[in-house]
Amino acid sequence: MKLSWYSLYNLVLALWVGGIAIFTFVVTPAIFKSYGRDMASQIVGKLFPGYFLYVLVLAALAFILFFTVAGDQARPPARISFLLLMIALVISATVTFKIYPDAVKLKQQITSFEREAPDSPARKHFARLHAASMSLNLLLFVDSVVLLLLGSALKK
Repeated sequence: MKLSWYSLYNLVLALWVGGIAIFTFVVTPAIFKSYGRDMASQIVGKLFPGYFLYVLVLAALAFILFFTVAGDQARPPARISFLLLMIALVISATVTFKIYPDAVKLKQQITSFEREAPDSPARKHFARLHAASMSLNLLLFVDSVVLLLLGSALKK
């Protein structure tokens, strides 16, 4: 059976939405529910590089495939999709190459999340980076869901 470019585009978007949903709403909460904060943080920290790369690669693939499926790129669904894909690439690259590495360096200064005072400068700075990362992750999720919903309007 021949897989069309449109089907491949939708598959990439579905993997993107599903990957973010499973990691954000199932895996991470299960790990933090099952382990102490320090251990859970270590486990999730080991998963993050692969997760961030996964999201970035799928965003890049969706961007590339967009040009094969968009048809008339002047139509509103195509323009919105293009904008959402650009936003996703910028956010993914920022999280992968800036926020996450900064958080890792900062996390090395924190001996224990369970024992160190929450108002320590390192913990406060880490909390800000973590909040930014979480917010951008949720924005990427919404972005990818909207792209998936707009997908049928792109079909040539």
